[in-house]
Amino acid sequence: MCATAVNLCTSPRTIRSETQVPSVPRNANKTSNRRLFTNLSKLGVSHTDLRVNEIVTRQSWCQDDRRGMPELCASFLDDAYERCRSVCAEYAKTFYLGTRLMTEDRQRAIWAIYVWCRRTDELVDGPNASHMNKSVLDRWEERLEKIFEGRPYDMLDAALTNTVFKFPIDIKPFRDMIEGMRMDIEKNRYENFQELYLYCYYVAGTVGLMSVPVMGIDPKYSHNSIHKIYSAALHLGIGNQLTNILRDVGEDALRGRVYLPQDELMQFGLSDEDVFARKVSDRWREFMRKQITRARFYFNQAEEGASQLSEASRWPVWASLLLYRKILDEIEENDYDNLTKRAYVGKTKKILMLPWAFARSYTSQI
Repeated sequence: MCATAVNLCTSPRTIRSETQVPSVPRNANKTSNRRLFTNLSKLGVSHTDLRVNEIVTRQSWCQDDRRGMPELCASFLDDAYERCRSVCAEYAKTFYLGTRLMTEDRQRAIWAIYVWCRRTDELVDGPNASHMNKSVLDRWEERLEKIFEGRPYDMLDAALTNTVFKFPIDIKPFRDMIEGMRMDIEKNRYENFQELYLYCYYVAGTVGLMSVPVMGIDPKYSHNSIHKIYSAALHLGIGNQLTNILRDVGEDALRGRVYLPQDELMQFGLSDEDVFARKVSDRWREFMRKQITRARFYFNQAEEGASQLSEASRWPVWASLLLYRKILDEIEENDYDNLTKRAYVGKTKKILMLPWAFARSYTSQI
């Protein structure tokens, strides 16, 4: 549905978040993100890398220049958010379970963000991916600009428009995710973890930065803690994406893609041919142990920030963190066979994890 068909009310207003999580000006330099990580060390990426810190700082600047937005018809928005919910429930079952523990406003906002991210990803990996080129992504970025200007193109865009004006969410992480899609159409091999980390930031670390304003920050933590919380959200996104990569090695190989550091494969006497052969060897198991250890490192880094979020958000975030980390355990239980098997966490295990997540959300506060 084009924007002219959307029932817009005539009285614009600015909707404030219940928690004062700062954002950055919307006219920030669009091209800066493309240069941001150009000089990362070839030795690897530290979780304290200054350029990553710059991203986090931009997202947490104490500025909010949002203009008022026209109100969208309430029934239309209800339908839009319901569409987002159904997409999330169908395609992201583990993630969806975590969202169900949130307050209604936060649920709807996270569903809208998830759907936009999924639609962005499907431009590259969806059924029409063979027709993908940079001009399509350029048009998608122009459409993103309109969402943040309060001019949604269709129903799903309208849900995100409502979300970004209800919560102080900055546009930059969304732009960066589109940049990750540009990377995805140009590369399907990563020479080292430096390159893979950059990709993980663009396609998943950004999701953490989008989500913090929705989750909110516990008011008892000082302004100086905001940077730490955004960093933790970034680490959770990196951990999630690394887990996705390890879970999906076999499926990606069928598409001719290998999202694994090439130099580290070589260190274990492995190559792309071993991945395509889909044979689990002792060398493969040793290689996978290292990759799983790295993913767990980023989950561990995320824990402190998860316990400094708003009280209403801690439990769902901890549930998501623990459930996703459980996928790594399942890979191990499959004897590191992620070439012919897809690790997943069964419904019973998910339910049993919820009390543990609730306990961690209150006993792990700093």
